[in-house]
Amino acid sequence: MTSDTPLTLLITRRIDPARHAEFHQWIRHGEALASQATGYLGSGLLSPPPGDDSWQILFRFASQSSLDAWAASPARQQWLQQGAGLIQHSQVHCASGLDSWFGLQAPPRWKQAVMIWLAFFPVSLSFNLLLGEQLAALPLVLRVLCSTLLLTPAMVFCFIPLCSRLLRNWLQGKRQRAPTLAGEH
Repeated sequence: MTSDTPLTLLITRRIDPARHAEFHQWIRHGEALASQATGYLGSGLLSPPPGDDSWQILFRFASQSSLDAWAASPARQQWLQQGAGLIQHSQVHCASGLDSWFGLQAPPRWKQAVMIWLAFFPVSLSFNLLLGEQLAALPLVLRVLCSTLLLTPAMVFCFIPLCSRLLRNWLQGKRQRAPTLAGEH
């Protein structure tokens, strides 16, 4: 990666649910500090899904050197110390470009294929057991149309996310520990 490649820093922080208001105030202060750093391109905060307490914080910098300068700055170190009591757990990932961003989280393709098959097979089998006879009289194109219209949303919104959660440890396997930024825990 060249030194002039823009970088996105993704920080996942698990926060004490009783301290969300303090956390928001602390994050806004951190964004204000980062915005004063040379090479700062932007930042944002992504809320966790319902039932989760892991927030995603994004910082974007113009280059590795500008990110490193901000990461080592005394102002940032002081800001991290001020928020230490709010954070229960923290992970840091850094990526350049969209492809590598998603590559940090994606399991190997063969594991994705196995997981999708494990979700699809029982759902497809159940669908055919329940509706196969009713659809048998339809022409092949209409049978496939009906099955895909019904199964695709069920798979995308229910069964694949469920299977992903159940197989999370296997899908992720042993990950290399992410490099830490100055002051990150």
